Amino acid sequence: MTIALTKIAYTTAATAKGGRAGHVASEDGVLDLDTAQPGSSGEPKANPETLFAAGYAACFQGALGNRAKTKGVDTSDSTVTAEVSFGPSEDGGFGIAVELKVSIPGVDPEQARELVELAHEFCPYSKATKGNIDVTLTVE
Repeated sequence: MTIALTKIAYTTAATAKGGRAGHVASEDGVLDLDTAQPGSSGEPKANPETLFAAGYAACFQGALGNRAKTKGVDTSDSTVTAEVSFGPSEDGGFGIAVELKVSIPGVDPEQARELVELAHEFCPYSKATKGNIDVTLTVE
């Protein structure tokens, strides 16, 4: 089941050329970088998993702050790390899995877990991946 947008609040675009060993650029010029296969020799470069991890971590951090605000909890010192793994999948192709590692200093572990669950239900990246990939939530 898809969830349709009721209004478009923002649209952006990025273009890739050359796949994993190529170049990506966003239409606004914020991203403009070469990509490389993980483990390639030479200077480290981004790859699709790096970019996905950065996007998911930032989006989830925003969702966490939003949900925490509704509960009157300050999460401004929190951190979210998205650890993205890539490898062969059971369907014979390749896939990704994500572990979201969330730290919320000063918030008791039970409440932190509740906020992380609420953020996971609210985050657009979590909604997009639901039922498609394994996402593990870890409260540190």
